[in-house]
Amino acid sequence: MHPEYHLTIKDLPLDSRPRERLIKMGAQALSNAELLALLLGTGSRMETALQLAQRLLAGEALGWHASGLRGLLDAGVEELSKIHGIGEAKATRIKAALELGRRLIAETPDSRPTIKSPREAAGLVMEEMRYLDREEFRLLLLSTKNHVIAVETDFVGSLNSSLVHPRELFRTCIRRSAAAVIMVHNHPSGDPTPSQEDIQLTRRLIDAGTLLGIDVLDHLIIGDGVFISMKEKGII
Repeated sequence: MHPEYHLTIKDLPLDSRPRERLIKMGAQALSNAELLALLLGTGSRMETALQLAQRLLAGEALGWHASGLRGLLDAGVEELSKIHGIGEAKATRIKAALELGRRLIAETPDSRPTIKSPREAAGLVMEEMRYLDREEFRLLLLSTKNHVIAVETDFVGSLNSSLVHPRELFRTCIRRSAAAVIMVHNHPSGDPTPSQEDIQLTRRLIDAGTLLGIDVLDHLIIGDGVFISMKEKGII
């Protein structure tokens, strides 16, 4: 029986290899998938490390509720090890890298942005969200001093009350020890005018946050280079 052949980063064209791109352009130029592929090193008989990384970040491997880096952070070593192409060694590398990133943030809280106005909050996500072709609902998680703890994507898809569950939203806040949250979502049309559904959902989430002792400071709607703060407009 022939040993299983693992596709590697070297099987990619030279200008598409994450290692070469990092050396040439710097780590900040690489996508999350490319950075994760460097940690993995190899893929499996059926896919390269980059393809495996993309599948992991998409949340497809185990059908996690959360995708992206959050999904990997929440998954345990045993859970990751069961994924074809991962195994225990790669799983521990992934968890170690994520923990180093978490500790770096914890060691330098004063370097994190401090939100003092809706414009500053919108500025954190505007360039990334203004061109999205689907609605995304994100959470700006804040400390008691309004330092940004994290920016979490809660879900992707049309915003309606059946998709945004207070239980899931505030579980994220509690898990990250957030004292307050600013909700953000985009309108792919480019017009940030809130719909009646937006307003009703926001008020429902504010009520739920009050019961849990977590302040919902605002809900921003991102358009194409413009935004609306429901707080500033007196809607909430």
